[in-house]
Amino acid sequence: MDYKHVMTHQAFLGIEKSYTGRRWIGRDYDERTALALSQRLGVSDVIARCMNARGIGLEDAQEFLDPKLRDSMPNPSSFKDMDKAAARFAEAVKTGEAMAVFGDYDVDGATSSALLIRFAKALGISLRLYVPDRLKEGYGPNSAAMTALAKEGIRLVLCVDCGTTAYEALETAKSEGMDVIVLDHHASEPALPPAVALVNPSRIDENGTFSYLAAVGVTYLFVIAANRSLRNAGYYTAERPQPDLMRWLDLVAMGTVCDAVKLTGLNRALVAQGLKIAAQKHNPGIAALAQTAGVRTMDAYAAGFMLGPRINAGGRIGESDLGAKLLSTEDPSEAEALARRMNDLNAERRGIEADVLAEAERMVQTESLPMVFVASDNWHPGVIGIVASRLKDKFRHPALVVSLDGDIGKGSGRSIGNIDLGAHVIAARQAGLLINGGGHKMAAGLTVDRAKLDALRDFLAERIGKQMEEDPLVPTLTLDGLVAGPALQPEFLKQIERLGPFGSGNSEPRFALADCKIVRADVVGEKHVSVVFTQGGARLRGIAFRAMENELGQALLKGGDRLYLAGHVRGDEWQGQMRIQLHISDAAAAT
Repeated sequence: MDYKHVMTHQAFLGIEKSYTGRRWIGRDYDERTALALSQRLGVSDVIARCMNARGIGLEDAQEFLDPKLRDSMPNPSSFKDMDKAAARFAEAVKTGEAMAVFGDYDVDGATSSALLIRFAKALGISLRLYVPDRLKEGYGPNSAAMTALAKEGIRLVLCVDCGTTAYEALETAKSEGMDVIVLDHHASEPALPPAVALVNPSRIDENGTFSYLAAVGVTYLFVIAANRSLRNAGYYTAERPQPDLMRWLDLVAMGTVCDAVKLTGLNRALVAQGLKIAAQKHNPGIAALAQTAGVRTMDAYAAGFMLGPRINAGGRIGESDLGAKLLSTEDPSEAEALARRMNDLNAERRGIEADVLAEAERMVQTESLPMVFVASDNWHPGVIGIVASRLKDKFRHPALVVSLDGDIGKGSGRSIGNIDLGAHVIAARQAGLLINGGGHKMAAGLTVDRAKLDALRDFLAERIGKQMEEDPLVPTLTLDGLVAGPALQPEFLKQIERLGPFGSGNSEPRFALADCKIVRADVVGEKHVSVVFTQGGARLRGIAFRAMENELGQALLKGGDRLYLAGHVRGDEWQGQMRIQLHISDAAAAT
């Protein structure tokens, strides 16, 4: 769901309110620059307009179409504490110190952990993997875990995708005689915890240039720096050769896509090159999971929507370290078993999520609050983030979902538009309303005392409400133009794919088709609506996911009336042939 400032764009095709309640707007682009792009690059007018609408000009057009790491990769030493982190790790490698990687349980954390484990294996050493139990320990480092690692003899802990605000836990680690390196990307505060090095492009004293990196991107830069430090120290020999760091870009691509960070700049290059390596399926875990999920083409969509949810399922409702184990194993048999386990957990997760979502929807009261705020004792904390996202989309408000267990609640939130939910949650923690909490603009997590739930709700509602009053937004659907049915051929799809990988910051093009006639509509799968429609003499296929029970699905099922349809143009392989299918985002009555 997109949100724009009220009345800053003219309605595209005159659609002020669609069946999903959105105002259609067209992307802005400069016609002269788009024409120059088309002529210089030899691309179609559609591709040129899409590029320019995404801020691509003549100077950076070729790099956008063919992103290369050498053009985007910064010197790792430009990051605060990077050289200290690399030197400390290299020292531990050379002296044989016992080390552990402490990771988060989502895909970004799992890929970051697996990357370090694989790097360590290439160096001839092993890392102890520790991923906190989501239900018992919550997110990030905790004092009990640090004490336990110290008792095992661990001397250096590498925290990935967590640790930036883990003051108490890192104080405990220090008191236990352990050093900690933090490799993270979450929002920081002016005061940093007592780590020997804290590498985070979102540190307040960083310049913000690379704040869009996922934790796995930060971890990859650390691996480059550590590798350089070891090379300069003469660690590599003929018997112990320097590892090929490029082969692990598949992990970087997976974590970056699944963490929904912006696919611009360095991230775009990392993902573009990483997906090529992932397609070769050298990583047994990725190969096994792709096979289990029925993935034939390894692209950003497959990584984000097919593989990512299965990796996340382990941390949500199963064992929190399954993802890191899957992605770091070299044993195909172990990988196959773990992939099957994750696939089963993902199916179980969907069932739990549906039950929690149904109950949460019944509890929502947005008429008096500028946000959705729901809490219950009966909800599995492993699905509250997904439920918050679904509530955010349905009710078009920021959403916070809290799972209560005794006197403690675990919460997960998702935001809209310009509402910086992470900043509001950090402010609540600073105000003494939270046990713990943090995040970034579009997502946040927290731990709260049951007795402070009402005060937390009022605090967040006041801050978010004030921001929404000052900066009112309306739900919108952004479109890249109008296309005709006969133009939707495989060649058109190939042109669109040149703009990928798609994700945050480089959204997949979405087009409108006018005067469409639905000739057949069926409910398929999990409340999806599949249609056959005609436009301009062409007969086309389309599908609207999870639409059966909303106004969009009902309009498609009704048929008869001529409609404007909007959606993404994608390929649908069937019996060895590629067919074009419109993934329908929205529809409106034709005027």
